[in-house]
Amino acid sequence: MARPSALFLSPEEPAAGLGGGGLRSASLLEYLRQHYQVEVARFVLPHHSKSLLPRVWRNGWRFLRGVPPLIDRFAGFEAQLAPLLDGRRYDLAIIEHFWCAPYARTLRPHCRRLILDLHNIESRLARTHAEASRGLQRLALRRFARASERWEAEWLPQFDQLLVASGDDARRLRHPDICVYPNALPVMECPQVEEEDCIAFSGNLEYHPNIEAVRWFAQEIWPRLRGASEWRLIGRNEHAVRPLLRGASRITLTGPVQDAVAELARAKVCVVPLRSGSGTRFKILEAWAAARAVVSTSLGAEGLGARPGEHLLIADTAEEFVLAIEGLLADAARRRSLGEAGRHLYLDRFTWPAAWRNLRL
Repeated sequence: MARPSALFLSPEEPAAGLGGGGLRSASLLEYLRQHYQVEVARFVLPHHSKSLLPRVWRNGWRFLRGVPPLIDRFAGFEAQLAPLLDGRRYDLAIIEHFWCAPYARTLRPHCRRLILDLHNIESRLARTHAEASRGLQRLALRRFARASERWEAEWLPQFDQLLVASGDDARRLRHPDICVYPNALPVMECPQVEEEDCIAFSGNLEYHPNIEAVRWFAQEIWPRLRGASEWRLIGRNEHAVRPLLRGASRITLTGPVQDAVAELARAKVCVVPLRSGSGTRFKILEAWAAARAVVSTSLGAEGLGARPGEHLLIADTAEEFVLAIEGLLADAARRRSLGEAGRHLYLDRFTWPAAWRNLRL
């Protein structure tokens, strides 16, 4: 018997090693390939400069029009979908990311069911980033948050089902069919490496919540820490945070790595000083997969169902971060206990097979 057909529309490559978005998409695509005949659609985008003046111009025009940046960036590529749609009809179509929700208009005539995978709630992402920012950036982000709310009200009802990363995100939305599909990692062995005298932060360092996290940690926390000889920032696009670290000592930028989990396993403590964001954080899942102790803000740990003091430590002020990290650096048994509990939680809830059990596609 022929398997049902599915169209998978992703604005970024669905692959591990390219950041949390690519990893979430990869997990969903792997599930689909086990149950459907899948066609994958991606956009070829024109180059645009990331230098300051072009970015100011683009975002200024978006600000005036009230259009969120990524929705604007990914708009207008319907012609690239034509080869997959002309004369075709699919049992299921999934659109990755809210940025591409307006393509529902193009896909709807060609599919029986249409699903949107919300990696984040974009209005909340912009709002929390605004709260952690200042000046003109705060003003712009507040406008983009309001614009995202309007776009969400218009487009989310156009889908038969929404996928969200956590129960917290599900409660923030109104829709008759919301499925909690958690962010997850492939099943992996725990790296067998020795701890090194460092603490670690991981992620795409060009992603604005990560930039703000690095800024805050570098200015308010790292200068007060006395127990660690090195702060290691693991991830690509290190150029985005390098200016924030000028004059600071004992900091290493690794650049892109092949295996973030193996790199995190070398740290004594993994830190997640996030003050903005939405969805759930892969950096915590990777630290848990490495069986390493985590210190996170409440927002950073949101949506994972972790119990503070058992699976990780929560710190929402600079002073709390310093005390938590220094306490763990001085207590190997406590580090090991937290790391092992986090690893058990990852194996129970946040592997790909565990996440697939939640799907109703």
